[in-house]
Amino acid sequence: MKRLRQAFSRYGARWALGLLLTLAAVLYIWGYWSSHSVERQDTIIADMRLRLEPYELEPAIVIVDIDSKSLTEVGRFPWSRNVMARLVDQLTRHYEVGVVGFDVSFPEPDTSSGYEVLERLATRELKDVGALQEQLGKLKPTLDYDGLFAQSLQGHPVVLGFNISDKQVKGVLPAPLFTTEFLNGREGTAVTSTGYEANIARLQQAAAGAGVFTAMPDPDGLVRSSPVLFRIGDAYHPSLSLATMAAFLDAYAVKPVLETTNDEMSQSELDASGFDTIQLFTRKAGRVAFPVGYGMVSTVQFRGPGGPEGGAFRYVSAADVLAGRAPKEVLEGAIVLVGTTAPGLQDLRATPVNAQYPGVEIHANMIKSMLDGRFKTRPDYAAAIEAALAVAVGLLLTFALPALAPAWSVLLASTVFIACGWLNYYAYSQHDLVLNVFICLLLIGTLFVLNLAWGYFFEFRKGRALVTRFGEYVAPELVEKMAEDPAAYNMDGESRELTVMFVDVRGFTTISEGLSPKELREYINLYLTAMSEDIRSSHQGTLDKYIGDAVMAFWGAPVSFPDHASRAVATSLLMQASAARLNRDFLARGWPELKIGIGLNSGLMHVGDMGSKIRRAYTVMGDAVNLGSRLEGITKVYGVGIAVGIATRVAAPEFVYRELDLVRVKGKNEPVAIFEPLGRPAELSPPVLEELAQWDAALALVRSQQWDAAQQAIEALAAAHPERGLYALYLERIAHYRAHPPGANWDGVTTFDTK
Repeated sequence: MKRLRQAFSRYGARWALGLLLTLAAVLYIWGYWSSHSVERQDTIIADMRLRLEPYELEPAIVIVDIDSKSLTEVGRFPWSRNVMARLVDQLTRHYEVGVVGFDVSFPEPDTSSGYEVLERLATRELKDVGALQEQLGKLKPTLDYDGLFAQSLQGHPVVLGFNISDKQVKGVLPAPLFTTEFLNGREGTAVTSTGYEANIARLQQAAAGAGVFTAMPDPDGLVRSSPVLFRIGDAYHPSLSLATMAAFLDAYAVKPVLETTNDEMSQSELDASGFDTIQLFTRKAGRVAFPVGYGMVSTVQFRGPGGPEGGAFRYVSAADVLAGRAPKEVLEGAIVLVGTTAPGLQDLRATPVNAQYPGVEIHANMIKSMLDGRFKTRPDYAAAIEAALAVAVGLLLTFALPALAPAWSVLLASTVFIACGWLNYYAYSQHDLVLNVFICLLLIGTLFVLNLAWGYFFEFRKGRALVTRFGEYVAPELVEKMAEDPAAYNMDGESRELTVMFVDVRGFTTISEGLSPKELREYINLYLTAMSEDIRSSHQGTLDKYIGDAVMAFWGAPVSFPDHASRAVATSLLMQASAARLNRDFLARGWPELKIGIGLNSGLMHVGDMGSKIRRAYTVMGDAVNLGSRLEGITKVYGVGIAVGIATRVAAPEFVYRELDLVRVKGKNEPVAIFEPLGRPAELSPPVLEELAQWDAALALVRSQQWDAAQQAIEALAAAHPERGLYALYLERIAHYRAHPPGANWDGVTTFDTK
């Protein structure tokens, strides 16, 4: 609870701002506010996503292209209907295609044969020429181009195209798929028109059907979607792609349905919910269904850049079909769309994949989606998915970014950004879901920039300055760790369980007298460097200060270590080894011998930035610190290199210790057991362990005042280890106690009256 309050105090403002931004994103998704810029970015992302989709050549759909080659061989377009009749005959009878869909309309009669002129002459100026009327009767079947075309259409799966227009009514509409009456009050939202430019009656009656080929560009002029159904008056008519597909599958009924219903929807809700699926009831494939979006519009899944060179559909020149040069295996049984790519015929559309995309290929892509049963659609629940993603992203970054260092913030924000983009593309490519993602990406970027700027201007600079100051005391590794979260550390005073160390050079006055100033400086610099490296680098201690030749350090602050005592003991042993190495080098140079004494103590200490207005330092204070200093001073009394208090021994039990004494140092009333750490058990040889056992037994004899036995045991140890000053000290004490018996109530404590 305390940590939560601290976090709220520190990050509360950023949390609140992050939650407000997340709420704003959700409200945008649900339509409570809008932004043309955000919508435009979503459109750009959708176009990029579309271009990333892989595609393969689709052999079932072939485009018969009225291309430049065809115009050169046949003549300018539009061609006369007798040429169109030959084209249909070639496709249906010779090549035996599955269906033909014309991305071309025929709204006016064809008079290019001149028959009407001859007929007028025969009835007027040349009416007296009797043979003329007879000859015209014989010529009529070959000069009635509309009749020839209608005859070629009759009985074959050929679908004509037509255009919608509010400006005119021209031609004859095919029979509608259904009317508003058929919907029985249901919402049948679709692209609506009052006018049209359809085909002449003779052709429409002969064809298998007709469909609208009108392109519906977005406000920026690009075609991204295509209506599947159009409403003209009270009747609903199919698009060219739907009509062609219906003829190919021999559909006898087409109707819209609502499939995403649930049991909780009322009848009024059902009536107003519109339709989301088109069903074809066919003789070849049974029931075929595919989804549509709002307004009976579907997103066009453009496959490739389009055109004869590099698109997803085969192109065959209309001239080759007319001449019989086209390979039959390409066209046989295929869905054929007749259209044009010739420049100047005004059927090139601007799309996300190509600024000059063949209009006929838009219908080809729609038919391909119908064949696959896969449409890119934006479902009714799209906003719910987008809002859930925005909430998840917003909450994660709102609460995580304030607590992270800049590098981790960049990593997290980048990961979430990439993950959102990947999930959006995965939903699009694998599940055909069209989801908007820019508002979520914008939320990620805004939260990241906000936290980065806030962290830099309000917290990070302050934290880095603090870490820089700590760098004077602690190891580089700890500085790096603190730099990850500088706000977690401060120099305010606090009480902690720590371990303190004091190190001093034995006989420094004599050393300084035996060296020149330059040599003394090098001597002390080498010594302090080695000791400091052992403290900071090896076991990550905090270097407090140098006091002449003395060194003060501690473990457990500013970075807390539960094993601070163990680190301190291990460091003291390492420092003695470093001192021995330095001593060999010093002796080789002819310099005085180097010996150091180390005192360690653990306990509750006050740590923080302390001092005056003129000079301050991050240091420790307290009784436990004073005892550590006393222990360093009495190492020379016992002839040992290291002395630790009982608290340190208890906190670092993995080491083997030699008990030195029970002492009462100056300024303390309670006696303290002191010990010399020898190393870890695995590092000690059997003779050392045997010597330690003998010493423990001898010390017990001393404390029980068995002077003869104690003296005999310690003399044996001293003979085996004459370099051990501890044994000589206790032999002197035994002699003193013989002359001055301590009494029956003696507690075995040695009192020191000096520091």
